[in-house]
Amino acid sequence: MALQTVNPTTTKAWSKLLAHFKTIEHTHLRTLFADDLGRASNMTVSWEDFYVDYSKQRISKETVELLLELAEEVGLKDAIDKYFGGDVINQTEGREVLHTALRASENDEVVVNGTNVMPEIFQVKNKIKDFSNRVINGELRSYTNKPFTDIVNIGIGGSDLGPAMVVDSLSFYKNHLKTHFVSNVDGDHVNEVIKNLDPETTLFVIVSKTFTTQETLSNANTIRKWFLEQAPQDAVSKHFVAVSTNIEKVKAFGIDENNIFPMWNWVGGRFSLWSAVGLSISLAVGFKYFDELLLGAHNMDIHFKTEDFEKNIPVITALLSVWYNNFFNAESEAVIPYSQYLNQFATYLQQGIMESNGKSVDRNGNTINYQTGTIIWGEPGTNSQHAFFQLIHQGTKLIPAEFIGFAKPLHGNQDHHDKLMSNFFAQTEALMNGKSEGTVTKELQDLGLSKEKIEALKPFKVFEGNKPTTTILIEKLTPQSLGKLIAMYEHKIFVQGIVWNIFSYDQFGVELGKQLANTILDELQNENVINNHDESTQNLIKHYQNLR
Repeated sequence: MALQTVNPTTTKAWSKLLAHFKTIEHTHLRTLFADDLGRASNMTVSWEDFYVDYSKQRISKETVELLLELAEEVGLKDAIDKYFGGDVINQTEGREVLHTALRASENDEVVVNGTNVMPEIFQVKNKIKDFSNRVINGELRSYTNKPFTDIVNIGIGGSDLGPAMVVDSLSFYKNHLKTHFVSNVDGDHVNEVIKNLDPETTLFVIVSKTFTTQETLSNANTIRKWFLEQAPQDAVSKHFVAVSTNIEKVKAFGIDENNIFPMWNWVGGRFSLWSAVGLSISLAVGFKYFDELLLGAHNMDIHFKTEDFEKNIPVITALLSVWYNNFFNAESEAVIPYSQYLNQFATYLQQGIMESNGKSVDRNGNTINYQTGTIIWGEPGTNSQHAFFQLIHQGTKLIPAEFIGFAKPLHGNQDHHDKLMSNFFAQTEALMNGKSEGTVTKELQDLGLSKEKIEALKPFKVFEGNKPTTTILIEKLTPQSLGKLIAMYEHKIFVQGIVWNIFSYDQFGVELGKQLANTILDELQNENVINNHDESTQNLIKHYQNLR
């Protein structure tokens, strides 16, 4: 069954929110806390090892109630049931959206076209487990009978960003295998990766559903050519494996059919790290930790599917995003993890969120007259404090931020971790409270400055605060907690898409540039007459041809 199509701006809740917004728009967070002594407790969700505090958001109890009304009116509960039930909710592509099935329990039943897909999923998981174990323990060896030392993942988009982010985030748990990622079609990228590799001890994982993606196949063929400069032709089958559905093309490349890991149409690329696309994760940290990553995501799935909306972490965070995007007209959201391990997390979320919800047509095919997808950006703290926090604190833009922190360090250096976390807590407090004129005056007086100097400096040192943040405090960065965190954002994307009445799981917007690139590539390589472009593009192509 199809998703309901409800224009959110036509709901009663939306009208109430508009009226309510006018009454709360300029209310300071300090006032909201003063008026509600139990605010922090009332606006906190404690679940397993997650503690999510959204009390520093510019909302009241009434705001939350109205946002929950909006969720009811757009049919969120029904949509969640269809999401997990295997309905074709990716209607424009005629597909189910079942990445959640990839981390479900073996005894669960998930039906696609009348067939329970769980046995097939676990067959692939067992294949990943067996292959990973054999590579890691040295049983599966190179064409010269040497154990593998390096893994190179060749993919792009969801076939790269997810695995790369997870491997980086879980580097504390890595084994002896060195993991590398090649994605960009930029030849300098692939050559920088392979220049220090030994072809005798390197295993290559090509990830491409169709085995036709230009960037991935260009990199794969370049690497294959480099490999064959030192290895015999039949060695390809020992050093290259593929995650793909195009068996014939993979075999033509020289890969053994036994080393092909399948994918499914009901899993979108940007949500595919839980599938065989995560083979590089399993190789990097071992299948045990890969499976724990899936278990964490599954636990978040259950929470999202069964928890009441008022205590449902993905629902609350998504509705807050709608509140700022559609009522405050905030265009972006910052994600600030206070862990260097998560330095690729915001980059990963950029694809997940902006490719999913960057839509201007609703589920009825009508042009939308309200804002949808948000711009996502961020870097780890405390580095980010010395980079862009000035804009958040004193700039003219309202930028809601989500702070992610962990209570326990992995290497046990408590002094460092206390310093890190003191900044984690201090920044949200500073963003909320700001610095008043009185505080600034006293500070400058204590420095012994003259009255004239104080008056001159004061405007530059006062800032209002009232900058909204959500704090996500997690006990420790483990494969399970990372799985929960990723799944939380996946479900946040889903909720946003339901509220905005858009299809979150297609991405036709990325196709046009690819099509034009193929035309231009043909012109560049065959020196055809360039006559089908605008004047600017034609001039740029000609200038490039003259320079190369």
